[in-house]
Amino acid sequence: MNVDTPLLVTFIVYIVATTLIGFIAYRATRNLSDYILGGRRLGSFVTAMSAGASDMSGWLLMGLPGAVFLSGLSESWIAIGLIIGAWFNWLLVAGRLRVHTEFCGNAQTLPDYLTNRFEDKSRILRILSALVILIFFTIYCSSGMVAGARLFESTFGLSYNTALWIGAFATITYVFIGGFLAVSWTDTVQATLMIFALLITPVFAILATGDLPSALSMIKNEAPGKLDMFKGLDFTAIISLLGWGLGYFGQPHILVRFMAADSVRSIPRARRISMTWMILCLAGAVATGFFGISYFSSNPSLAAGVMQNNEAVFMELTKILFNPWIAGIILSAIMAAVMSTLSCQLLVCSSALTEDFYRAFLRPKASQTELVWIGRMMVMLISIIAIVIAFNPDNKVLSLVAYAWAGFGAAFGPVILLSLIWKRMTRNGAFAGIFVGAATIILWKTCLDHSGIYEIIPGFLFGTIAIIITSLLGKSPSDTMKAQFEKADRTYHSEV
Repeated sequence: MNVDTPLLVTFIVYIVATTLIGFIAYRATRNLSDYILGGRRLGSFVTAMSAGASDMSGWLLMGLPGAVFLSGLSESWIAIGLIIGAWFNWLLVAGRLRVHTEFCGNAQTLPDYLTNRFEDKSRILRILSALVILIFFTIYCSSGMVAGARLFESTFGLSYNTALWIGAFATITYVFIGGFLAVSWTDTVQATLMIFALLITPVFAILATGDLPSALSMIKNEAPGKLDMFKGLDFTAIISLLGWGLGYFGQPHILVRFMAADSVRSIPRARRISMTWMILCLAGAVATGFFGISYFSSNPSLAAGVMQNNEAVFMELTKILFNPWIAGIILSAIMAAVMSTLSCQLLVCSSALTEDFYRAFLRPKASQTELVWIGRMMVMLISIIAIVIAFNPDNKVLSLVAYAWAGFGAAFGPVILLSLIWKRMTRNGAFAGIFVGAATIILWKTCLDHSGIYEIIPGFLFGTIAIIITSLLGKSPSDTMKAQFEKADRTYHSEV
């Protein structure tokens, strides 16, 4: 049997399985709420695994291992920052957002929540926040397209453009058909596959080198600087890497998982499950890149693939170390990571266009069936734009993710966090926060990228300052707005 046949069969089975889940979810999708939010009926386990899988995109199995393989343990500061940020996001935002969105007109999207939370009759918050979502998510979606293309290109020897279309089609199909329920159910399967792949691959890399002391000795002899977590890093660089954690407070594709939980009482258990999964996955990703150094140092004749593209280290190790059938299952984890994140990003973009533009401004009386199909059409539209961006084969997964992550973290992070804990915040404050945060990211990336500071840090800081100053200088929130906030806050504290 041709060595590629097991890989091909495994991938086909995986893609067919996700499509079948899409059809099952299609039968459970009765209205727009089901399509974009799953009818708010996700249990704690599905909420946890779906939030984790939608968070950890292709960069977890490509970008992060590749960065560690190239630079060593100094890149693991990103993982530390993400763990801290995710924990605070679950602690401070998850439960509160679940309650507040229900009190704010049963909001289905973040723009919908902000419009109702701040009694924005002008709908300027809805327009601005939806535009930010579309701009940065289109970039984020393109990173998923690139990761999927790299997977099919490396695994089957396809041209980049052909691989791009195949990877995109695999994801678009089940999102188009099944919506949020399909995405959440498949996320649970995909999260399980990802953690299995990330735990087993570094173990086999160590065993192929000899044992753990041998692997560490090899790295110490060949590249001693890669053992140093502080190599080449000053205070600014470490803060920039830790700053990735700030992004969690503003990621729509993660926040929407909190909104979809069946109850705020599910959140603490979901937090424990999700954080355990996340820590193990990040540790596995760092270990894969790190022990990839020792393996390819001892097997230089096999290192051509990773020398050409360091982000291929996980794929190369998998194809070399495992039986083709097992390799097919493990490599499907990359497809899982890509599909889980890309699918929910497409869905959030679709909901922004459908709920926050089409129904809000064009067809306020549109039927539920019409809205669901418009949502599906928007999935296709965003997909095509993302594919066009991804056509550049020089794009790096981690750099695309970093830009989009910073954009959302700075634009929405301070707004979401303060809107849930600060009663005095106003509509103008929210507008200023979104605008200043997003503008800072774009300008910093364009004009000050040489500064060495990850743009999310000034973006988050300036956005927070803009909210506080604008809110305090402006008119106080209305009594009804304060009363609604207080009622939601009391409900949250009574149910936690």
